[in-house]
Amino acid sequence: MTTIIGFAGYSDSGKTTMVSLLVPYFEERGIKVAVIKHDAHGHYKEAPAADSTLFIRSGASASVVLSPDAVRTYERKTVTLQDTVERLKGSYGLILIEGFKRESYDKIAVFRTEEQARIVQQLAVPPIACIAPDRKLAEAAAPDIPFFSMDAVESIAEFIRSRMKNP
Repeated sequence: MTTIIGFAGYSDSGKTTMVSLLVPYFEERGIKVAVIKHDAHGHYKEAPAADSTLFIRSGASASVVLSPDAVRTYERKTVTLQDTVERLKGSYGLILIEGFKRESYDKIAVFRTEEQARIVQQLAVPPIACIAPDRKLAEAAAPDIPFFSMDAVESIAEFIRSRMKNP
């Protein structure tokens, strides 16, 4: 059974860093992890001089690069988060989602400042925990939910693991 946990926060709140620290924790314990990142503004670009980028720029609807240990696919199409989650579910024990604050998956709010803490009010559903630099800031933004400091990666991982159906 796949567990899905989101990380929501504004730009520069620490979401990407946290997800990148959690991935090896689970992978080293035999739990395959997929990460889905929200690119709400369409900023992501393939490497500028890569062949696959040239194919996309030339108008290809898809460009697929097959390597000995990976597949990289770039497609011009619209898919929903739910479509992507459904496609990945059977192959991964854990799906970590970065962004998508308006989706109703379980989320951990990530913030560094009082201003960034406003993310808690913008989520589709209340967060299941928060990651912040200190307890006072966390409790002001999201009282009565678990709080983790930014450097408590193992504790955050264990919290997520406690929510997994088959850890």
